Amino acid sequence: MEKDSTFVSDNFEYPRFTQDMVKTHTILIPSMLDIHMALFEGVLKQAGYKVEVCKNQGPEVVSEGLKYVHNDTCYPALLVIGQFIDNLNHRNDLDKVVLLITQTGGGCRASNYIHLLRKALIKAGYGYIPVVSLNASNLEKDSGFKLTFNLIKKVAAAITYADTLMYLRNKTRSYEKNNGDVDKLTNEFITDLLEQFDKKKGISYSSMKKNINKIAKAFDELDLDLEHKKPQVGVVGEIYIKYASLGNNHLEDFLVSQGAEVMVPGLFGFILYSLYNGIYDNKIYGRSKKTALINKALIWYIKRREKLMIDAIGKTKITPMKYFSHTKDLSDGVLDHGVKMGEGWLLTAEMMELVEIGYSNIICAQPFGCLPNHICGKGVMKKIKQIHPDANIVAIDYDPSATKVNQDNRIKLMLAIAREKIKEGEKAKL
Repeated sequence: MEKDSTFVSDNFEYPRFTQDMVKTHTILIPSMLDIHMALFEGVLKQAGYKVEVCKNQGPEVVSEGLKYVHNDTCYPALLVIGQFIDNLNHRNDLDKVVLLITQTGGGCRASNYIHLLRKALIKAGYGYIPVVSLNASNLEKDSGFKLTFNLIKKVAAAITYADTLMYLRNKTRSYEKNNGDVDKLTNEFITDLLEQFDKKKGISYSSMKKNINKIAKAFDELDLDLEHKKPQVGVVGEIYIKYASLGNNHLEDFLVSQGAEVMVPGLFGFILYSLYNGIYDNKIYGRSKKTALINKALIWYIKRREKLMIDAIGKTKITPMKYFSHTKDLSDGVLDHGVKMGEGWLLTAEMMELVEIGYSNIICAQPFGCLPNHICGKGVMKKIKQIHPDANIVAIDYDPSATKVNQDNRIKLMLAIAREKIKEGEKAKL
């Protein structure tokens, strides 16, 4: 189908994704977490949806975003919309495509992404393409996409496995003796898990425990060179920029290429942060008690899966992540739990945790236009350094005009300081 650049009035009724389209239309999803997205894509396909995660990157994505999104809008919105439109520009099945976008709700401008995307689609001549919202805030409802109980259970299992794989991959990839061993092992487990899901296996608590123990043991047995300690660098920031290689200019790969060990907190941390906010809303602001009770039940559900990861990794030579119940309290005395716009107190808590577990070198990835993250990221760095004098924190801004050379040079300076702190002959400890 050709582009339709006809003017559309404010009364235009946006196209909807209906049940009839499930078998005929491909759902496009923006890229973010590679391991998680690979599992999500497989899970949705097994649920009967035709799904494709966008893989297109490069300057064309930014260029398309700038065409249709005001450059004062937050950088993640510009990238997501630019990636969608650039993908559509190179497709021949435009009459069989649906776009899926997540919405956080609350005070974050991510709540407005869907409206920005729909307006951009109309301007680009793709106003006939439906947009589906995936959210927990009832911002948008579409009859064609159903979050069934079984699908939610599969997604929860997928996040548990993906967080485990991401953590173990981060801990080991900088020390592999044979280049590619870690990624090969990671991909083998992704394939194996999807095959299990397809047979309705790997989802129960007992089978997850067995699988996660197997995963941890396999990473523990990798052939690693631990003779020399490397700078340990943690990455925090706005959720999209922190996780998406498109948003952070392949930050993790760059750090590994510079001889650093990288740690990026898992997705469960952000989910638990969002759930705890429902409890704090009730406690601090007197908001819905019912929401707080539901969130407590969901937190219990996730904590059981968090325990599976920590227990399994704890049986290896690799130090496991901290329980989030501990992480959340680390922001006390620095930033109140009532501060919850954007990544809010989570940013502070994650930086404090990273320093505590040895990642005193921290990159705070800041997207242009994200005021909450600048306040809860840059704004607390001085206080964190007062508590942890050894903290080596640098804020890196990501926006359409920021040059990769400047970003890389600032990171190299941080790494130079980190290397000075490593003692001669000091060995790595996972």
